[in-house]
Amino acid sequence: MTRDDFDYAIENTHVIVAPEQQIATFGSTSFNFYLISELMDRVDQVRIRNGKIHAERPQIVTPEHYYRLLLEGFGEKAERYVDQLREHARKTDLSEQTLRDSIETVINRTRRRVEGSNEPLSAVIQGVDDAWEVCLLKFTIDLVERSSGGNLGDFHKRGLI
Repeated sequence: MTRDDFDYAIENTHVIVAPEQQIATFGSTSFNFYLISELMDRVDQVRIRNGKIHAERPQIVTPEHYYRLLLEGFGEKAERYVDQLREHARKTDLSEQTLRDSIETVINRTRRRVEGSNEPLSAVIQGVDDAWEVCLLKFTIDLVERSSGGNLGDFHKRGLI
């Protein structure tokens, strides 16, 4: 995957339905995802990938830790940081299905199904087929960032920071 492929995937990741809940502060949280993408080499063929993202209990990352990461660049420490992320968030129960329909129709049908079936821990994401894992990673990072304010408040209430 080239840098352009990566950037394209990041720029073309759109959350259609976000989970109603955030990542739990003092436990693990599992989210269902439906990642919808057009096949690049076929007209009106859309792939739906469905699975779960498991987010482990958040940990406090101090400003000093971030400072060291930024100063030391993307060497061995960055690799260890990515390994830590892998330990605390993972995807499972992955399935995929290819449909002959327009992407708009598939997105709308999936959105209606998720909203109508009371799935508060589900997300519908539009992404890029070849780099779908980058799209899923972007969604996960955004979810962690969105949850962090509440998580910090919970840590503060319990006197942990």
